[in-house]
Amino acid sequence: MHRLAALTLCLALGACQSPNPYRAESAALPPAPAGVATRTVYPAAPRDYAGYRDWAWLNDRPPGDGAGLAPGQLQETLSAELDRRGLRPVRPGATADLRVAAQLALEWRIRTYEDYYGSLGGYYGHGHDHDHYGYGAWGAVPIVRSYEEQVLVVRVELSDGAGGQPVWSGSGEARTDDDPGQRADALRQAVRRALKGFPP
Repeated sequence: MHRLAALTLCLALGACQSPNPYRAESAALPPAPAGVATRTVYPAAPRDYAGYRDWAWLNDRPPGDGAGLAPGQLQETLSAELDRRGLRPVRPGATADLRVAAQLALEWRIRTYEDYYGSLGGYYGHGHDHDHYGYGAWGAVPIVRSYEEQVLVVRVELSDGAGGQPVWSGSGEARTDDDPGQRADALRQAVRRALKGFPP
């Protein structure tokens, strides 16, 4: 009995010392498809708009004037509106955080509205011995009217001063006429509306 137990123990120890027939192996990974290396798995970090402190004109060229405004009026109005948002003109010799481009145009818009003028009504019936039977209908028919008005349109584009990537763009418009004072007011309104959403 003891010999059988000893023989079993020797066989078990011998099996432990034999090489393992199972080896860890892996096949080489196939090459990545073209363009995978340029793709980002995680979304880009949100842009820090609070980091923008100063600005300069794109390519150091102020926007042109026109639309019956005084020379430099668009530059002055846009600069004042940027200042209201905490953005200052860049110091000479420094790199601006933002580059600003703007366009100015006079355009026409067709407006429509419904005018409910007057009303329509009627009654039909017959009677016998003071008894009344009949039908009635009342209502108003809208008249669609249209008119054309002139608007001053301002488009503003902001780009990153270091990398040149587009950062934000917006446009605004305001009704105007040929009066210089009214057109200056329209310019202020249009610039304010163009920058209304900045920073997002």
